[in-house]
Amino acid sequence: MNRPAWLANPWKPNPWFESVAVARERARKRLPAPVFGALVAGSERGQSLAGNQDAFRLIEFAPHVAGHQADRSMATRFLGQDISLPVIISPTGVQAVHPDGEVAVARAAASRGTIMGLSNFASKPVEEVAAANDRTFFQMYWTGDRDVMIQRMQRAHDAGAKALIATLDWSFSMGRDWGSPEIPEKVDLRTMIRMAPKVITKPGWLYEFGRSGKIPDLTAPNLAKPGEAKGPTFFGAYYEWMTTPPPSWNDVAWMRDTWAQISGKPFMIKGVCRIDDAKQAVDIGADAISVSNHGGNNLDGTPAPIRCLGPIADAVGHQLEIALDGGITRGSDVVKALALGARTVMIGRAYLWGLAANGEAGVGNVLDILRSGIDSALLGLGLKSIDQLTPDTVEIPDGFHRRLGVPV
Repeated sequence: MNRPAWLANPWKPNPWFESVAVARERARKRLPAPVFGALVAGSERGQSLAGNQDAFRLIEFAPHVAGHQADRSMATRFLGQDISLPVIISPTGVQAVHPDGEVAVARAAASRGTIMGLSNFASKPVEEVAAANDRTFFQMYWTGDRDVMIQRMQRAHDAGAKALIATLDWSFSMGRDWGSPEIPEKVDLRTMIRMAPKVITKPGWLYEFGRSGKIPDLTAPNLAKPGEAKGPTFFGAYYEWMTTPPPSWNDVAWMRDTWAQISGKPFMIKGVCRIDDAKQAVDIGADAISVSNHGGNNLDGTPAPIRCLGPIADAVGHQLEIALDGGITRGSDVVKALALGARTVMIGRAYLWGLAANGEAGVGNVLDILRSGIDSALLGLGLKSIDQLTPDTVEIPDGFHRRLGVPV
């Protein structure tokens, strides 16, 4: 009997997993402890991180036993892009869990017909990522002066970005109860020697980087100044954010208007939890918002986004498009979010675990798992399309919704 190809090399990962939970466990086994810790840690006590997933358990389905639809569709359109399933890649920072990083993620998303969100703190340049996926959205924080931000917007547009995502909810909350993972400023010989005891126990991860001829890159090339080959380190980028005054709504409106002048393409605000903020997003002309609490990695104690989604969708869902970002690990989670008013969902940790577990194929595996789960939920509910999902599709317990910032 022929052995599977992956058994020929004990350091090559098993090429398939059946759930996002298994991908997470594979990532834990494969990555050095500090690297894995950076993927799973929430802020402070982790209340929001845990709540993001736990809230989905409270929403229930009422399945049918007959009259199921033989053909079911989950295709949709988000910010002018046709996608084959209502799941898009949320922008996350330096993806040094795999040598190909964001390029591998972009390829996997393209092969599954969906959108790639690229952080300006990414480890790969926007030009490479947009070339790998022609549905790339570029994400920016409010950092640097306006001339710097204009230069970054222009670069993203020139690379082919189809939309701009402004992330406004980041406060970089520290003080994790379990301790923050060690993130070196740069990977040089001294760093490699110091961290060798933590890394040497993960030969598969070392082998992957050794085979590629690369070392983990902790710089942010999309923050590089014109003419510079390298961007700042993670800590350099953090310093720029720390020394930039936080934006007002007038500043956000300037960002939206400037992007419109440069590109004429959609503008999205990420990190909305309150109804009044959602209405402000409408007022400044945003095309979309994501209801998000930064994956529980920001202000701890913020309600799960799925709890905030319904009231926000009721207030502004007819005026702009809405994505739900936070706690998605199953296709049934996606269906619940769509039933409460989201056009699509954004995933973060789930695809990073897939990337760590098996590179580009692992990210594709995660998207396939979610696609299968969405299809199963539609089948059980007797629906032929995600367009038929409404709040009446699900059972919501009393007191579930959080109506933050209800205008007086």
